[in-house]
Amino acid sequence: MTLSNPLIYNVNLKDIVDIVLVAILLYYFFLLIRGTRAVQIIIGVGVLLILWALSYALKLETLYWIFHYLFIGVVVALPIVFQPELRRALGHLGRRAMMGGGMVRFDEKTFTKVTDELIWTVKMLSQTRTGAIIVLERDVGLQEYMEKGTPIHADVSSKLLLSIFMPSTPLHDGAAIIRGDQVAAAGVYLPLSDEPLSKYKGLGTRHRAAIGLSEQSDAVVIIVSEETGIVSVAFEGKLYTNLGEDELKEKIQKYFYTRTNEDIAAMIRIPHINTWGGRKKNGQSPEE
Repeated sequence: MTLSNPLIYNVNLKDIVDIVLVAILLYYFFLLIRGTRAVQIIIGVGVLLILWALSYALKLETLYWIFHYLFIGVVVALPIVFQPELRRALGHLGRRAMMGGGMVRFDEKTFTKVTDELIWTVKMLSQTRTGAIIVLERDVGLQEYMEKGTPIHADVSSKLLLSIFMPSTPLHDGAAIIRGDQVAAAGVYLPLSDEPLSKYKGLGTRHRAAIGLSEQSDAVVIIVSEETGIVSVAFEGKLYTNLGEDELKEKIQKYFYTRTNEDIAAMIRIPHINTWGGRKKNGQSPEE
């Protein structure tokens, strides 16, 4: 048996590179839409394509005419239907281009102080079951959301954050956004996630808003449940629930601090914390 297809003999290195790049793009595309409503939409479009091909093969002219003009509308509608996925994809692409040039830069002292203040605040909110959303801005700017809230521009402190989330205050329903070592804004309302929260049973609007922002940006979002006091972190569309102090500290170190791993290993020396019960032996807050 001999191979007579001329395409086999004409394959060169450029064609191989072209195929590999297309395969990589398809891989990341399917990775991006996995677990989203886009999968069902693509399956639906695939079914329509099969029916269109069958109508052409069987010479069903009326059905073929319907599908022909239907796909013109589908092509126009797809960018609208896939707007969240397209926005997320472009955001990921932009973040890859910005990699290594993040906005958040700390020395050891500043980062330790901010982390201590955050963990102490979350501990108190968890113990009192006070609902809260604390957003840690990274490379993707959140100015468009902050403009809809109340500007604060004050140093991060547990007393300030606790006062913001007290149920009697006008800002407690929204989120507080931290930029660098400052509370930039409070009372900020975040976009809700389009994805169902069926797998996060028992969680409500606060968690849905946190996931929604993490889908549209690279922010780290800390959530304290008002009903249970459970602490969660949303990052890149994923929700990590029921975190203890050590786990929360690890998430902040891993995601909020954007230096290289070598910088983190050399610069961060945060005291070990075992449980939500306390941070220091005398139980004092950072300001005391």
